Amino acid sequence: MARKRKGRDISGWLVVDKPAGLTSTAVVNKVRWAFDAKKAGHAGTLDPEATGVLAVALGEATKTVPYITDALKAYSFTVTLGAATNTDDAEGEVIATSDARPTDAEIKEALMGFIGEIQQVPPKFSAVKIDGQRAYKLARDGEEVELSARALWVEELVMLDRPDADHVVLEMTCGKGGYVRSIARDLGEALGCLGHVQELRRIWSGPFDAEDGISLEQIDALAKSPELDQYLRPLEEGLADLPELKCTEQGAVRLRNGNPGMVLASDVEYGDEAWASLNGKAVAVGIYKAGELHPSRVFIQD
Repeated sequence: MARKRKGRDISGWLVVDKPAGLTSTAVVNKVRWAFDAKKAGHAGTLDPEATGVLAVALGEATKTVPYITDALKAYSFTVTLGAATNTDDAEGEVIATSDARPTDAEIKEALMGFIGEIQQVPPKFSAVKIDGQRAYKLARDGEEVELSARALWVEELVMLDRPDADHVVLEMTCGKGGYVRSIARDLGEALGCLGHVQELRRIWSGPFDAEDGISLEQIDALAKSPELDQYLRPLEEGLADLPELKCTEQGAVRLRNGNPGMVLASDVEYGDEAWASLNGKAVAVGIYKAGELHPSRVFIQD
């Protein structure tokens, strides 16, 4: 018999402005402890030295994590030109250098090659699995790591600033699975000067913005108090990119039992993914078919 998980049945999203120096898992564990929550997870890992939006889901909101993971995200980052590292960021060892320095015009022109659907090879020090093992573990053990290129949608990549000849500040909006470190590495190679990430900040992720994030200091100060609960955002915000369908009381009962449930008329097309609500609360996510929602995820909310 499975052991019952201790903690509160609390659901919602907490937008954390993650500081540098902590793993995403450490932040999630801190949030779970502070809320005394039974269940928590996050939507999109940030490197330990990266800062910015880490959206943490509690309880039933964990069922909406894939929709935030799949949403567009924006990053502001500084690239150091003239050196490549084994980790593609400032935490790694320098493995090659170059005296070449591109002009602003050359950088802007090169950025155009990274917009749209591109092929990107993840960093060797990443969480990508190779034969069941994390790439970073193999790399740390000194094994040769060969990773395959992956498709990435880049909505926008622009130069914000050029503080000096050795650095350029960029902002990128991209889809799921993007590695900013790979962008810095590949841009440096395209410019013939090499490069790596010096600083990285996720400024927004789907509907969540870093400016609205709570700090770890605030979480510590308000831990296990009613005041902290006030920072929790509805799980419905994790469904912002899907159309909403209102359902009847009877439809809600059927949906919560995993059966197709009646939803009210809307302009959602047959076969589209949508979510059903009752009195503003999410009931289920599923596929719309001829006046009914066929559920794939069901939410149990008070």
